[in-house]
Amino acid sequence: MNIPEIANIVGIVGVSIVVVTYFLLQISVLKVSDLSYSSLNATASVLVLFSLAFHWNLSSAIIEIFWLAISIYGCIAWLRQRIKASHTDVADPEGVTDAAR
Repeated sequence: MNIPEIANIVGIVGVSIVVVTYFLLQISVLKVSDLSYSSLNATASVLVLFSLAFHWNLSSAIIEIFWLAISIYGCIAWLRQRIKASHTDVADPEGVTDAAR
Protein backbone atom coordinates (compact mmCIF):
# COMPACT_ATOMS: atom_id res chain seq x y z
CA MET A 1 0.00 0.00 0.00
CA ASN A 2 1.44 3.38 -0.98
CA ILE A 3 1.13 6.74 0.79
CA PRO A 4 -1.69 8.14 -1.40
CA GLU A 5 -3.76 5.00 -0.72
CA ILE A 6 -3.10 5.34 3.03
CA ALA A 7 -4.03 9.03 2.84
CA ASN A 8 -7.31 8.07 1.18
CA ILE A 9 -8.11 5.63 4.01
CA VAL A 10 -7.19 8.27 6.60
CA GLY A 11 -9.56 10.71 4.89
CA ILE A 12 -12.37 8.14 4.89
CA VAL A 13 -11.83 7.58 8.61
CA GLY A 14 -12.04 11.36 9.11
CA VAL A 15 -15.29 11.62 7.16
CA SER A 16 -16.68 8.66 9.12
CA ILE A 17 -15.90 10.45 12.38
CA VAL A 18 -17.74 13.57 11.16
CA VAL A 19 -20.81 11.55 10.17
CA VAL A 20 -20.91 9.51 13.39
CA THR A 21 -20.34 12.63 15.51
CA TYR A 22 -23.18 14.43 13.77
CA PHE A 23 -25.45 11.42 14.19
CA LEU A 24 -24.61 11.23 17.92
CA LEU A 25 -25.47 14.92 18.19
CA GLN A 26 -28.84 14.36 16.48
CA ILE A 27 -29.80 11.48 18.78
CA SER A 28 -28.75 13.51 21.85
CA VAL A 29 -25.82 11.30 22.84
CA LEU A 30 -23.51 14.31 22.40
CA LYS A 31 -24.17 17.97 23.10
CA VAL A 32 -22.59 20.85 21.20
CA SER A 33 -21.10 22.03 24.50
CA ASP A 34 -19.32 18.68 25.10
CA LEU A 35 -15.56 18.59 24.73
CA SER A 36 -15.91 15.29 22.89
CA TYR A 37 -18.05 16.93 20.19
CA SER A 38 -15.45 19.59 19.40
CA SER A 39 -12.46 17.27 19.77
CA LEU A 40 -14.00 14.62 17.49
CA ASN A 41 -14.70 17.29 14.86
CA ALA A 42 -11.15 18.63 15.15
CA THR A 43 -9.69 15.13 14.83
CA ALA A 44 -11.83 14.43 11.79
CA SER A 45 -10.73 17.68 10.15
CA VAL A 46 -7.06 16.88 10.68
CA LEU A 47 -7.54 13.45 9.12
CA VAL A 48 -9.38 14.84 6.11
CA LEU A 49 -6.76 17.60 5.70
CA PHE A 50 -4.04 14.92 5.72
CA SER A 51 -5.90 13.15 2.93
CA LEU A 52 -6.25 16.42 1.03
CA ALA A 53 -2.47 16.88 1.10
CA PHE A 54 -2.32 13.91 -1.31
CA HIS A 55 -5.65 14.36 -3.11
CA TRP A 56 -5.96 18.14 -3.36
CA ASN A 57 -9.32 19.87 -3.55
CA LEU A 58 -9.29 23.58 -2.67
CA SER A 59 -12.94 23.88 -1.64
CA SER A 60 -12.66 20.83 0.64
CA ALA A 61 -9.46 22.21 2.16
CA ILE A 62 -11.14 25.55 2.88
CA ILE A 63 -14.12 24.00 4.65
CA GLU A 64 -11.86 21.67 6.65
CA ILE A 65 -9.66 24.57 7.79
CA PHE A 66 -12.74 26.45 8.99
CA TRP A 67 -14.15 23.26 10.57
CA LEU A 68 -10.86 22.75 12.42
CA ALA A 69 -10.68 26.39 13.56
CA ILE A 70 -14.25 26.33 14.86
CA SER A 71 -13.63 23.00 16.60
CA ILE A 72 -10.51 24.37 18.28
CA TYR A 73 -12.56 27.39 19.38
CA GLY A 74 -15.12 24.97 20.87
CA CYS A 75 -12.37 23.12 22.78
CA ILE A 76 -10.98 26.39 24.13
CA ALA A 77 -14.48 27.59 25.11
CA TRP A 78 -15.06 24.31 26.96
CA LEU A 79 -11.71 24.68 28.77
CA ARG A 80 -12.45 28.29 29.74
CA GLN A 81 -15.86 27.27 31.08
CA ARG A 82 -14.28 24.50 33.17
CA ILE A 83 -11.64 26.87 34.56
CA LYS A 84 -14.31 29.46 35.37
CA ALA A 85 -16.47 26.83 37.07
CA SER A 86 -13.54 25.49 39.10
CA HIS A 87 -12.66 29.00 40.29
CA THR A 88 -16.28 29.61 41.27
CA ASP A 89 -16.44 26.31 43.16
CA VAL A 90 -13.15 26.99 44.99
CA ALA A 91 -13.94 30.61 45.79
CA ASP A 92 -17.43 29.82 47.06
CA PRO A 93 -18.02 26.12 47.71
CA GLU A 94 -21.57 26.75 48.95
CA GLY A 95 -22.52 28.47 45.69
CA VAL A 96 -23.76 31.59 47.47
CA THR A 97 -22.98 34.83 45.72
CA ASP A 98 -21.94 38.01 47.55
CA ALA A 99 -25.21 39.66 46.49
CA ALA A 100 -27.22 36.91 48.20
CA ARG A 101 -25.34 37.21 51.51
